[in-house]
Amino acid sequence: MIKLRASAVVLAAVVSTVALSGCVGVLVGAGATAGDAAVQERGLEGALSDTKIRAEINDLWLRRNFDMYREVDLNILEGRVMLTGVVKTEKARADAVRLTWQAAGVKEVYNEIEVVPSGEGIVDSGRDTWIQEKLNTKLLFDKNIQSANYIVDVVNGVVYLMGIAQSQDELNRVLAYARDIPNVQRVVNHVLVKTDPRRVSG
Repeated sequence: MIKLRASAVVLAAVVSTVALSGCVGVLVGAGATAGDAAVQERGLEGALSDTKIRAEINDLWLRRNFDMYREVDLNILEGRVMLTGVVKTEKARADAVRLTWQAAGVKEVYNEIEVVPSGEGIVDSGRDTWIQEKLNTKLLFDKNIQSANYIVDVVNGVVYLMGIAQSQDELNRVLAYARDIPNVQRVVNHVLVKTDPRRVSG
């Protein structure tokens, strides 16, 4: 049963042209279409490459442990992978990172996975979803921000950002919005300005 589901998940990832998130994170602007990918800074080719990476990572995770796929959120942009979510052990965290690096095309891994042993912490998914939607809306309706280039994920009140900013000023606006939302504990920034040499050298 799990093998059948795994195949379906991998197939869905391959045919999608935009790398979708795991449990909470979403691509601002929401669309999973070629048109959306074309207006992103990474372009359609970059979106397709990221989708292939996603499919391979999902396959590696599902073969290793279905809980890994269920508990760890996966976001990818230009070969840079951001891992978030909550697992019960350090070993599970390390395994997720190790398998991620095995996928072809991965340039960098941002390991933001939290380890919370069973019974020692509660993830308020409702609050996290509210924060995420609030921030997505702010970015979407700010004409000075190209929101399609940003990925937002929220875990336990922590906002994780990944994307490509047109300028430092634009990035500063995004960070200010994130920090101003009620119940945000902190903001973790993995956004690169589009002229950052790491985008081509990764």
